[in-house]
Amino acid sequence: IVSAPPAGMVLIPDGPFTMGDSVDGLADADPVSTTVSAFYMDVTEVTLSQWQVVQQWATLVGGYTALTVGSGKGQEHPVHTVNWYDCVKWCNARSEREGKTPVYYTDDAQTLVYKTGDVDVTNAQVKWSANGYRLPTEAEWEKAAHGGLSGKRFPWGDTISQKQANYNSGGFFDYDDGPDGYNPIGAVGGTEPATSPVGTFAANGYGLYDMAGNVCEWCWDWYGTFYAGGTDPHGAATGSNRVIRGGSWFNFADITRCAIRLGFTPGFADNYFGFRAVLAPGQP
Repeated sequence: IVSAPPAGMVLIPDGPFTMGDSVDGLADADPVSTTVSAFYMDVTEVTLSQWQVVQQWATLVGGYTALTVGSGKGQEHPVHTVNWYDCVKWCNARSEREGKTPVYYTDDAQTLVYKTGDVDVTNAQVKWSANGYRLPTEAEWEKAAHGGLSGKRFPWGDTISQKQANYNSGGFFDYDDGPDGYNPIGAVGGTEPATSPVGTFAANGYGLYDMAGNVCEWCWDWYGTFYAGGTDPHGAATGSNRVIRGGSWFNFADITRCAIRLGFTPGFADNYFGFRAVLAPGQP
């Protein structure tokens, strides 16, 4: 029996879905049947406020070192300029702060909690069965982004406009209904970074906000071509770039598609990079 979702999260149901691009023929996203187990996901991207609460605990109480303070345009805007290492350590700190078991370790025996430095944690160093927070796998992220729809470019359908997401409309794609330029909502309170408060636009079918646009979101996986289907895939064993999904205020419409895949070095951070966390079901 799955309990009610924790505050600020929604349940993404288990089951199969078609992962990949069945609309535009993306070279690195051939459609493949994939099944993921049920999981909870943050309804919104992690906000600056949420980041700072955990970051301060991690630094003052939890024994974490060199965890960035994060940046953001406002307390309810997404945190940005956080790299993959930051996000993974922050998930561990969030877990420990709430009395949950951390997911990420620096040894295969899973005894040394990842708290400091830039460590390329491997699949063997992840306690997948733990009740703590972690980054979504690429497969989990894509299933969640579709919101229960199948074969659509975006979380709501096949076209996009600035009434639906915070992105940069360049007028280059026939599925982009614009208007051209950065979304004016991002100009409120200043100029770049032109993020918008989380939850500004309508949620997808699972109740998730900003799965297209606002900030790009880090995933667990190494970027691999091609990705594997199957059940609960965890991505390539090794690599040089980690997967980024969803596009941002800075990106054009093509980068906000559900199936688009980008890879960046895990130490990279910029003002259009953020994330959200997931949690195994059955939490109190």
